[in-house]
Amino acid sequence: MNLPLTGYRVGVTAARKVDEQVALLERRGAEVVWAPALSMDPNQVDDASLRAATLDVLARPVDLFLATTGIGMKAWFAAAESWGLLPDLLEALGRAEILARGPKSVGALRRQGLRELWAPDSECFDDVLAHLRDRSLDGLRIVVQEHGQSLSMVAHALRRQGADVTTVTVYRVASAEDPEPMFRMVDLVADRALQAVTFTSAPAVAAMMEAAGSTGRRDDLIGAFQADVVASCVGPVTAAAFEMWGVPTIFPERSRLGAMVKQLETELPSRTSGTTLEVAGHLLLVHGETVLLDGVETKLSPAPFAVLQSLMVNPGHVVSRRELLAALPSGTAGSEHAVEMAVARLRASIGTRCVQTVVKRGYRLAVPAS
Repeated sequence: MNLPLTGYRVGVTAARKVDEQVALLERRGAEVVWAPALSMDPNQVDDASLRAATLDVLARPVDLFLATTGIGMKAWFAAAESWGLLPDLLEALGRAEILARGPKSVGALRRQGLRELWAPDSECFDDVLAHLRDRSLDGLRIVVQEHGQSLSMVAHALRRQGADVTTVTVYRVASAEDPEPMFRMVDLVADRALQAVTFTSAPAVAAMMEAAGSTGRRDDLIGAFQADVVASCVGPVTAAAFEMWGVPTIFPERSRLGAMVKQLETELPSRTSGTTLEVAGHLLLVHGETVLLDGVETKLSPAPFAVLQSLMVNPGHVVSRRELLAALPSGTAGSEHAVEMAVARLRASIGTRCVQTVVKRGYRLAVPAS
């Protein structure tokens, strides 16, 4: 059976839930290349700093609380419980107006008995800020739960509206311990050796761009994403991290891992060039340098691959030995014997009946008559 992503190579940058994502992609036939952009333990909590920030929150009444991530809220609640401060924290936040970025933060809040007043359908933090932009925030104390990256610019924007802002850094995202896999993935993207790369967080995008910059391949990487390689994001927040680089992205309506993979399953084949032919009763698919025969990848060396490409330009029509000789890679011996050897290797890979000899004229693919 020819699975929807058979023959496609997909890069995965996730550090969390990577086994689940790889399984979803491989189940659809993809070859997966994994390079974690972030640490395997990315959400590193500075216990002392978080405790001090929590005590600062409890020191004065909170008017408005902005929750940004589910994992951040769960980590904060767990830490507060270990210090014996959870009841006080829940009481303080419960008295405030609560805005949440998305369903994961909403879920973490509700598990502790807290209810959000509003959350955007888009799951974008920018929409939370837009919701507050037309309000008077003079004198209001706002507490912002930061995600893995600093929200200092958000705090400054709210202060310009007159708010008294406290940011709580629950965790910081750390880069991967070993950068080599990411360096290799940058090269694969830049060389167009991958058809897509998945991203499940904005810091992962930043980490790849940083790796590309340090190896001098950022322009090549951006060019590949703009032209040939699909940047697949789990949601709009992750996709927004690509905007400053001018990279187009795709992301599903629901910010879920399964939805991202499902979208890639339908989008990737339609976005990448490829040719599918019925040849001698077999299904032959070629996209890029990948050749599939009845859904099974077939490795071809440069000479037989060049012959196949020439025969596929006008399937079923005869291509002369002279034309095939001209199509062979440079460095190949310049004689018709080289063509015969390349055809023989091609037949050995895709089947002798797939390539027909037309006496004194050349060769043709055995496609059904139109």
